[in-house]
Amino acid sequence: MMNSARLTLTAITLALGLSGLPLAVHAALPLAVNGQEMPSLAPLLETVTPAVVNISVSGKKVTKESIPEQFRFFFGPNLPPDQVQERPFQALGSGVIIDASKGYVITNYHVVDGADEIKVTLKDGRELTAKKIGEDQQSDIALLQVKADKLSAIKLADSDQLRVGDFAIAIGNPFGLGQTVTSGIVSALGRSGLNIENLENFIQTDAAINSGNSGGALINLRGELIGINTAILGPNGGNIGIGFAIPSNMVRDLTDQIIKYGEVRRGVLGVMGGELTADLAKAFGYDKQNGAFVSQVMPGSAADNAGIKAGDIIVSINGNTIHSFGELRAKVATMGAGKQVDLGLIRDGKEKTVKVTLKQSEENTTPAQTLHPALEGAKLENKKDANLTGVEVSDVTARSPAAAIGLRKGDVIIGVNRMKVDNINQLAKVMKDRTDVLALNIIRGNSSLYLVLR
Repeated sequence: MMNSARLTLTAITLALGLSGLPLAVHAALPLAVNGQEMPSLAPLLETVTPAVVNISVSGKKVTKESIPEQFRFFFGPNLPPDQVQERPFQALGSGVIIDASKGYVITNYHVVDGADEIKVTLKDGRELTAKKIGEDQQSDIALLQVKADKLSAIKLADSDQLRVGDFAIAIGNPFGLGQTVTSGIVSALGRSGLNIENLENFIQTDAAINSGNSGGALINLRGELIGINTAILGPNGGNIGIGFAIPSNMVRDLTDQIIKYGEVRRGVLGVMGGELTADLAKAFGYDKQNGAFVSQVMPGSAADNAGIKAGDIIVSINGNTIHSFGELRAKVATMGAGKQVDLGLIRDGKEKTVKVTLKQSEENTTPAQTLHPALEGAKLENKKDANLTGVEVSDVTARSPAAAIGLRKGDVIIGVNRMKVDNINQLAKVMKDRTDVLALNIIRGNSSLYLVLR
């Protein structure tokens, strides 16, 4: 994609630094009217910027050094064990306070991934220790909490009401310089297929984005949050005026689930499909290219129960236009299980609306390193049957840190430090406030044992 310019997608720390108002707008603004000053964003920003924070994190990354395969035979039975090391790391990013009374702060998952310590610095200079409440790796969202008086929060806008050309203001911490404000416009909506995240439904903006602003705020001219900055398209991670933000409605849906359940309960429609091409649209009696083409409906799924059929073209959700299959997937997944939605579709060239109650995704496997660095290389999934309830290790990568501590495929974690755990959510909560030593109670076959993590 655009190889001649050597463009790369960078889902690291960001900064929406938009390039200013168009010349036509500048020309329309008088220097002064009856002695009054030029129009300014300053009064708006004075009320909004205290809600945008700088985030600094520190932690340890577990790395493994092993003997290359081609040399291992020299050692025979005396092969030394792989060396597992912890290397310290530090990172910077941004965040947005969305609830002043409860101290909730939104940022990107990749900003705080693997962090042992999270510090939040307010605009007034106060430095606070933050606690991670929950996260969703697929959408790159994390929810933190701080305790302090006199916090300011930003109200979330309805991002479904955005239009291309709307003005936008970005606030963040580029290159660790401190709070920076830039401006621009919404360049496109419903961007997906960028392979930055698993669930993509980005707001595209012409913002100048640079390292350090991941998790920062994209707001409208009413001072409302319309998106969380998350990624850029640029040469070597630099700015070329193409940046992406997670829409505020996705942020709202995900944080509501994290606050209520302690985890994201992903919704699922139960269809397979792809992007709508001009040829497909014409073949199915549709004269536009916005929409998601349904090629298969899973038996017994939410879509099947609602009467959706293969060959349907889904063009809207709750009255808002769907631009692509990726946008449909992202919106459905982040709305959460149990939500009832109205889907507009085209069937045989005619418009139709159906009500669908989303089911809960059965995708309950999680990478274990999200819980503890020493578990890197293991995959976990909930196990519940008549004989045993806990967290099953569904896979372990050979010579990984998880393998080095003795974890095996088929192990079932039933407790941590004498505290019983029945599922991944409980395991995450217990390990979130971990001490220096964690003892995992493991059921392996007919035996019970402990594995110690440090």
